[in-house]
Amino acid sequence: MRIAIVDYGMGNLRSVRRGLERCGAEAVVSSERRDIEECEGIVLPGVGAFELAVKKLEGLRECILEQAESGKPLLGICLGLQLLFPESEEGCGSGLGLIRGRVRRLPAGVKVPHMGWNSVRILRSSPLMEGIESGEFFYFVHSYYAEPEEEVTVAVSEHGTAFPAVVQKGAVFATQFHPEKSSTAGLRVLGNFVEVCR
Repeated sequence: MRIAIVDYGMGNLRSVRRGLERCGAEAVVSSERRDIEECEGIVLPGVGAFELAVKKLEGLRECILEQAESGKPLLGICLGLQLLFPESEEGCGSGLGLIRGRVRRLPAGVKVPHMGWNSVRILRSSPLMEGIESGEFFYFVHSYYAEPEEEVTVAVSEHGTAFPAVVQKGAVFATQFHPEKSSTAGLRVLGNFVEVCR
């Protein structure tokens, strides 16, 4: 069972790959369309700025959209969550637009980036959060947050404002936190995604 980790030059690829492998998947780090098409699931990681990520992702944009729209499971991580939205206050460029809404900067008056462990409150069930209790802690590093315009929020966290920590729309999943850096609970999330891909 193979999961493609999209390599577009802006992701924590090694840690994500190790996490998926610990959960029993064959993780393929690739920037090749064929690898993405032939895998059973896709992970879109991301560390850095929205505008630059959009530019670097351009060559794979159509492929990712086609696969996601066909129903293949997709997991966005951190910036990968934000890239699912059409626009961001962080810069110009169009995200993938798989979820309606926009990405906003965390409010003034709080420490930015929001970095470290924070609890997550689960609002509704999702296979991605199977076996995770509301109130569990995960590791975050971000200065922006998603503001969906549709009912996709699975779990929220707070840093100056409540923001989506987990979203799901069909087989498109994403976490604002880094599951690959979130110890046992994070591995459970990755393992749940592996099961979705099966």
